[in-house]
Parts: sequence; structure tokens; C-alpha cells
Amino acid sequence: MEQEKVNGNKEPSAEASSYRCSACHGDEDWAPGHPLRGRAKSRSLSAAPVLASAREFRRTRSLHGPCPVTTFGPKACVLQNPQTIMHIQDPASQRLTWNKSPKSVLVIKKIRDASLLQPFKELCAYLMEENNMVVYVEKKVLEDPALLSDDHFGPVKRKFCTFREDYDDISNQIDLIICLGGDGTLLYASSLFQGSVPPVMAFHLGSLGFLTPFNFENFQSQVTQVIQGNAAVVLRSRLKVRVVKEPRGKKVAVPNGISENGLLATGLDMEVGKQAVQYQVLNEVVIDRGPSSYLSNVDVYLDGHLITTVQGDGVIVSTPTGSTAYAAAAGASMIHPNVPAIMVTPICPHSLSFRPIVVPAGVELKIMLSPEARNTAWVSFDGRKRQEIRHGDSISITTSCYPLPSICVRDPVSDWFESLAQCLHWNVRKKQAHFPEDEEDVEDADEEGGEEQAGS
Repeated sequence: MEQEKVNGNKEPSAEASSYRCSACHGDEDWAPGHPLRGRAKSRSLSAAPVLASAREFRRTRSLHGPCPVTTFGPKACVLQNPQTIMHIQDPASQRLTWNKSPKSVLVIKKIRDASLLQPFKELCAYLMEENNMVVYVEKKVLEDPALLSDDHFGPVKRKFCTFREDYDDISNQIDLIICLGGDGTLLYASSLFQGSVPPVMAFHLGSLGFLTPFNFENFQSQVTQVIQGNAAVVLRSRLKVRVVKEPRGKKVAVPNGISENGLLATGLDMEVGKQAVQYQVLNEVVIDRGPSSYLSNVDVYLDGHLITTVQGDGVIVSTPTGSTAYAAAAGASMIHPNVPAIMVTPICPHSLSFRPIVVPAGVELKIMLSPEARNTAWVSFDGRKRQEIRHGDSISITTSCYPLPSICVRDPVSDWFESLAQCLHWNVRKKQAHFPEDEEDVEDADEEGGEEQAGS
């Protein structure tokens, strides 16, 4: 199956973005010689009576979620793998390649951290002077007093291209993103791009660094390798979140057509007087009780069917990338980023049987206040843009077709287990001591004696 070409932020159609399988597609969907060609027709004939009676329940999209767009920014894409099966790649085979040499780079630096000033200067000077690249930075980064007073950095500083969050759209001008700081810099980079995201290279200069695998000591050689296209990438799926609110007489300012790093979904609910805003979320959507002392009481729908009512402190809907963040602290399992899934994790539920669940990436979750709710709820997206949810409002969540391509030090599997061990100390404990040799000899003798007695 070939993926439809996507222009701008327009997403592929449901048919173009889903995975095909022999159970729901005809013979013509498989190439000649494909092992599944011929099976689809026989299966559909044998199941014809069932399909005829259940035609209205046929799914319109794949349970595996949309086929991710594998072009990142103007010039980057994933190297095509001829052994790809149903568009799910082997994690070890995901390699970055460039259609054209990258010329522009966005450098994201953790704000108000004096320890990052020197690495920031060295990196920017290297990108401009050694690689002749155009460097974009956020305007408030250059407003740091330490940079303003540095005369030696002046010639480099004058070459920067600057932007302001929520006002300037740079999504079509960036070829590569480099983050200096902790995991928060990667989440911030994701929020800047509501459509296709350029490849992200993250240096571990923060506190935790689960999502930032690169060390800065030898940054020149590592950046050169990435620019030359010699790197592995992991496609971190994101959530497409659509918040629909009842009008309450307050107008929302929308600078440059973008509402708080979200796309204003015009024409979706305007005909019924509602306002919809769309977000791309890398880690999780958190719905909680906010400042209220009452239990949170929200209904969770899956593909239009009510599956449960959350009574507790709230609920977390996360990506596999977010499974090692807030969800892990709430007792959820940790899932590798290549697994197509959405996690639903309750926060302190008032029920002993409410366990975290994993659902297929292609489903659509909808969360609303229960009619019996005593108070409102609050929602945040990757810890930002916190806002109140009232009766009549809804939050729709599904897997986005625009993943975040995170560049690996080695490969997606090795990097992930390295982060589990180094950052979260996964399964770290003292080793069990072995038996001393004299005790082993005594046990062997006892076993031999027992066998002799049994034989006699």
C-alpha cells in the first residue's frame, strides 16, 4: 500500500493512513505473488453472511493507528526499508536519510540555566562557522543577561534567526532540531510543531534525561554524523487531542492563526456554536480534579461506547513514550516507543479493581464530565496549557499520524533499555549470593545419598 501524499497539516484519509489486512480488503489490495493474495477473497466469501448482517459495525480505520508520515520537515525522511511489513518497521532498521543536505537548525536551550551557556555558544558557533547553517533560537533565549554582556559572542549572535512562541510559525523553515537540556526541551520542541516534525537530536544536559540520549563531550562528531544522515531514529508516536468547549461569552485570542500551540479547528463545531482546538501531545494528556476536594468524576468513551467512569484523582492518557513519565509513577507498565498503543491509567482511583489498560493505537477515546460530577475537571497537555473542563465540554484523543523522529545514539531498542537502567534504575538490586563451595559439596552429597536410598 502506498501512502497518500500529505500537503501542509492536512492528514491522510482514513483509508490512506490505515494498515491493510486480508480480513477487510479484497484481492486487489495485495501485489501479485504476495502470500496473502487469494486468501482475502476466500475468507470474505466464507464470512459473507456474517458481514452482511453486521455491515453497520465495520470499522473505518485500522486498530494499529494511522500510518505515520515519514517525512520530517522540508528535507528529512526515514530511509525506506524494502522488508517493511504492513508499514510497521523493525526498530533496528529505522535509519535517517536526507533528501537534501540540511541547512537550517532550531536550537532549543533550557531557559535560566547558567550551566548551558557555554555548550550553547560552542554548538551555535560550530553550526554556523563549520557547517554554514542557519540557526534559529527563541527570542527570549538571547535575552539572557549573560549572553547580552558577552562581547566575544556578539558576531555569532547577530547571525541568529529568532522567533516568538505562539506568534511565529517556523514549522516549514526548520530541517533539524537540537535540544540542550532535559526531557522538557524535547516536549517543548514537540509543542512547536503541530504537523510534521523535523528530526530531533537531544543532548543530556538536564536532570533526568530519559529522552535525551546524547552526551555533549564529543558533540562535533555526533552532529556531523547526523548531518551526513548516518543515524538511527525512533518514531515516537504523538496523540492528536481535540478539545471542544461550550461557548461561555469569552473570546480567545488567536495570534497568527494558532491558539496556544494548538490548531484552531475551524468548521468542525462552529455550526453548533462550539469552539474546537487541536493539540499534538508527545507524553500524556492528564485530566484531574484540580483544586477541588471532591473526587474527579469523568466518563471515558472508546469509539463511541462508554467503557468506564473514572472516580478518583483523575486519569492519564499517554503514548508509549509517556509510559515512562507520569503514567509510570501512577503504576502503569512501561512500553517501548515502537509499540502502537495508547495507555489509560487512573490516578488514585477509588476502586481496588481499576487497573491501567493498553488499547490499540487506532481507537478514539472521548472524555467528558459525568452528569453526576460535583465539580469541574482540569486538563493539561504534556504538563502545559492547563485549562478547565466543564459540563458539555469534551476531549477526543487518538494517535496522530505525525510522530516525533528522535535520533538515537545506537538504535531504538538499545537506547531505550539504556535509559531504563541509567535514568530509572530499572530492576536494580543486589545480586543473590551463591552458595559457598563447601555447602555445595554437602548438598551434592545429600542428593546422591537420597538417590542411592531410592534405588535400593
